[in-house]
Amino acid sequence: MASRTPPVELEVDGRTVRVSSPDRVIFPERGLTKLDVVRYYVAVGDGILAALRDRPTTLERWPKGVLEGFRLSTRQDSTGDAFFQKRVPRGAPDYVESATIRFPSGRSADEITPTETAVVAWAAQMGTITFHPWPVRRDDVEMPDQLRIDLDPQPGTDYSDAAALADDVQELLGEVGLVGYPKTSGGRGLHVFAPIEPRWDFVAARRATIAFGRELERRRPGAVTTAWWKEERGESIFVDYNQMARDRTMASAYSIRPNARATVSAPLTWAEVPDVTPDDFDVLSMPDRFRSVGDLAARASAGGTGEAPGSLEPLLELAARDERDHALGDLPYPPEYPKMAGEPPRVQPSRKRADPS
Repeated sequence: MASRTPPVELEVDGRTVRVSSPDRVIFPERGLTKLDVVRYYVAVGDGILAALRDRPTTLERWPKGVLEGFRLSTRQDSTGDAFFQKRVPRGAPDYVESATIRFPSGRSADEITPTETAVVAWAAQMGTITFHPWPVRRDDVEMPDQLRIDLDPQPGTDYSDAAALADDVQELLGEVGLVGYPKTSGGRGLHVFAPIEPRWDFVAARRATIAFGRELERRRPGAVTTAWWKEERGESIFVDYNQMARDRTMASAYSIRPNARATVSAPLTWAEVPDVTPDDFDVLSMPDRFRSVGDLAARASAGGTGEAPGSLEPLLELAARDERDHALGDLPYPPEYPKMAGEPPRVQPSRKRADPS
């Protein structure tokens, strides 16, 4: 019987993080082990910590690795090989801090809030591949301090179609007084995070995102959609406004994504957006890039040196004009949410047409 590889201990900013089964293969196509994953997160430690610091963070854990045929558990099917950890795991080190967050169901949980790089390394040792931080800080978990724009390519489109919107997105952000910081999603999409004053709740932040998406849709008809129902989106880029709803999160900057190439969510300059592809950034290439260009996402979390976080008032005024002048009100929430005030019926258009009543 083969002997098990002994654990490896890493020193991470004065903490000792014990990595068990260090040679377990996590990404077979790239030959990357659990130890490689932990070392990656230590290498980009300042960047990943800036993205996560003091934010309630859901852990996407793939403890057996990202293997062909493996799948992620969902709300509807909990039998997957990977899962989302929304509560502090049992046996967590005493330096792992938490914050109490509330779900749309009304239930609550104590979720980890990273305060040091050792917490990230420990989570990676526990099989965490992707970190999903809330757009809030633990001192006020009701008021987002980031507006997050998710440009999600639909079938027939890809990253290049999302990147083609960069000038329009940046121009519109400027018009409403916001500064956005782009990054690859690590998959096919593009994310833009804009620091905002923590004065508005999730309902208002989501409403502002809808207004942003609708204005972008007007400027780029056919290329952009805010349609919630997939059957209505066509070959376009979907502005996923529900990513600003409570308990919906996006992969952080520098997070690894669970795909065969082990790509990562890479912060970019606006000038880079049209010229790169998601496959340019992975576990092997990102540490060198991070050392070379620094943390391009730092100001997305901190608001930037000398930059005040933006206001949502211009976008909320745009939302009010949409409703007053164009009868454009709220859009559907995700299916697990309770019915929200002012929300239209959650009935798929084709089913509505098929109903003879």
